[in-house]
Amino acid sequence: MTRFTNLGPARSGALLMIAAGVLFAVINLLTQYATMMLHVPSARMAFWQYAIALLFSLPWVVRHGLSAMKTGHVALHIARVAAAVIGVQLWVAGLAHVPIWQAIALIMLSPFFVTFGAGLFLGEETGAARWLAVTAGFVGGMIILAPWSDAFSLYALYPVAAALFWGITSLLTKRLTRSESPESLTVYLLLLLSPVNFALALGEGVALSGGLTALILIAAGLLTALAQYAIAKAYTVADAAYLQPFDHLKLPLNVGFGVMAFGFVPPGSMWLGAALILAASFYLLRQESRAEQPA
Repeated sequence: MTRFTNLGPARSGALLMIAAGVLFAVINLLTQYATMMLHVPSARMAFWQYAIALLFSLPWVVRHGLSAMKTGHVALHIARVAAAVIGVQLWVAGLAHVPIWQAIALIMLSPFFVTFGAGLFLGEETGAARWLAVTAGFVGGMIILAPWSDAFSLYALYPVAAALFWGITSLLTKRLTRSESPESLTVYLLLLLSPVNFALALGEGVALSGGLTALILIAAGLLTALAQYAIAKAYTVADAAYLQPFDHLKLPLNVGFGVMAFGFVPPGSMWLGAALILAASFYLLRQESRAEQPA
């Protein structure tokens, strides 16, 4: 991922965010298969996914030493992890019942929370181009979801709530990048997530099954560690509000995986919504890239 940072802030941030989206699309596929097909309880899935991700991140701590983990922002780390825990639990519970394409369309509400919060709390400039791109992405998500015709169940609301808490997590991540390294942010998140997820999973049991289930959990954990690092790295080189439209690119990836693995075929309006999302993302990349060029 180091080579991404040599492309300029706009391009490198966008590519890192897209890479994270690809990784999370595979993670969502594994999560939905484990919870829907193998009947792994959602709280147990969340615990093992992030506990294994932590194990894959520990070599960095050993290599750089515990002194590199020093921080003067313990409260911000705890707040970030609290928001992430709630978002993870809601997201995994939603994936156990909601098709991937619908869950992803709902989670796309998160950029609105991030864009508003970035201007209000981080002092970032949220100009017309950013608002246009984020709004177009949101409209695309609403076309795909068609909330005026779908009956919303409690499970369908889980991804919406997860979007709010992940928006808070993104804002806190951006705030912490002013003084923390991407590696430190990743390990702190995983380190503090695991005990909380463990406590939440106790009611359904935390025993790790063998065979295919264990392989899925290990793969999900490894990919989660890589995806979290990519997001943290992206926020070190680009503004939070700017990066959000690129998060929309996970939609066509998740839709494709959902069709191939589960036969979750969205309605025809999905293609119009996806076109809006892609157009908005690349429009913003073009605008930011032009702004970086010398006069």
